[in-house]
Amino acid sequence: MDKKIITFGEIMLRLSAPGHLRFAQCNAYNAGFGGSEANVAVALAGYGLDAAFVTRLPKNEIAQACVMNLQQHAVDTSKIIYGGERIGLYFLETGAAARASKVIYDRANSAMASIEPGMINWDEAFSGADWFHWSGITPAVSASAAAACLEAIEAARRNNLTVSCDLNYRRNLWKYGKKAAEVMPELVSGCDLVLGNEEDAEMIFGIKPEGFDAARTGGELDVHAFESVCEQLTDMFPQVAKVALTLRGSVSASHNTWSGALYAGCRMYYSPRYEIMPIVDRVGAGDAFMAGLIYGLLTMNDNSRALNFAAAASCLKHTIAGDFNLSTVAETEKLMDGDMSGRVNR
Repeated sequence: MDKKIITFGEIMLRLSAPGHLRFAQCNAYNAGFGGSEANVAVALAGYGLDAAFVTRLPKNEIAQACVMNLQQHAVDTSKIIYGGERIGLYFLETGAAARASKVIYDRANSAMASIEPGMINWDEAFSGADWFHWSGITPAVSASAAAACLEAIEAARRNNLTVSCDLNYRRNLWKYGKKAAEVMPELVSGCDLVLGNEEDAEMIFGIKPEGFDAARTGGELDVHAFESVCEQLTDMFPQVAKVALTLRGSVSASHNTWSGALYAGCRMYYSPRYEIMPIVDRVGAGDAFMAGLIYGLLTMNDNSRALNFAAAASCLKHTIAGDFNLSTVAETEKLMDGDMSGRVNR
């Protein structure tokens, strides 16, 4: 398939406490790379699509290792620009049972945080492309990154690309004097597809699902309560044709339920619900869902099947260490078609 997808955002050096150790117990960390939009590009490239990742990195050996890592996963890195002082970092402590996982960001003054509008020639970057994806993390990083993101969205619309956004609300990142509610509406108004969850919609736009107080108890989610979220989002943003939701029920840090919903053409679609236990690594599950949905919508021409592919892809991501979803199309289709046996393939 010759569809080309461009994603834009920050990729970071990921430093994970081994196993289930706490930060206070660590004298070494497992190093890798990750970031929402890069995660989407890696998954799409793994599915055989032409995926390019756009970011800004410093000129040093850590950034070079990052680019090589992306290239190993068949991501087009030719549109990355260079400048700035440092690559962003994040530290991960993986929870278990009643102890939640914890993330600490160290990305102030990173190369991506100091990006400015005009640094990227978006018309050139979008040449031959069909789809542009960004997330709410990028405008949260800095005011200049938000301006660069708006510049990209406007160029994508000018070049007739489909534009998708994962709302990805991160309370700990909005620190430069603007609230998400002040910045995100202008950006989201240029999107065709929006992905979020009940917390994203409420924290950014003040949109709550009907019956929300009773919707989440003991890991149980009333998925039908979320149709109102989709209706309110499409009323607020007429350009948005489809709204997708990830629905996570958190029984514990080691046991989650997981499903998805898609609102398209005034109709709601619901995926099967997965019981995920034990969880290997939940970081990047939403990005895996987004990539799976993009792949499904581009290749299947069937909203229900595209949604089911996305839910299965993100379910599999919970079993894979690291940010990237390295599951294949065949593995994902096997799961979405009902095979949850986990039997050895040989």
